[in-house]
Amino acid sequence: MGQVVVTAERTLKASPDQVLGALGDYTGVRSRMLTEHFSEYEVREGGQGDGTVVHWKLAATSKRVRDCLFTVTTPTSDRLVEKDANSSMVTTWTVTPAPEGARVDVTTTWDGAGGIGGFFERTFAPKGLRRIYDAQLAKLDAVLGS
Repeated sequence: MGQVVVTAERTLKASPDQVLGALGDYTGVRSRMLTEHFSEYEVREGGQGDGTVVHWKLAATSKRVRDCLFTVTTPTSDRLVEKDANSSMVTTWTVTPAPEGARVDVTTTWDGAGGIGGFFERTFAPKGLRRIYDAQLAKLDAVLGS
């Protein structure tokens, strides 16, 4: 079994505070960032940043659907972390100043399967999830009017 790591990034013209606020807005902006890969989106507790509990199903492929229940923490002023209660998946959104506005880096990790299935997971899952994150970051860019 090996850890699977997926990363994506984008620079937005909005300020870091605006971007981090939008990422932490699970009752508004985050629901508008979802792609067709997400279903059953529901804020179960909170809705704004730290302490939020949010559920969704993520269909990375037609055969691979993850039922996710994330608890959100904000361990630093530039970071939002989502930990899944149903798996080892952790997604970290980091927002830092950039000359043009703000750079958003998203990193997701989880403990992958072993054997040949794990090989394929480590090979193909990052590419598919990166495409999903790229689409989400484009939607965030549009919502913020960058």
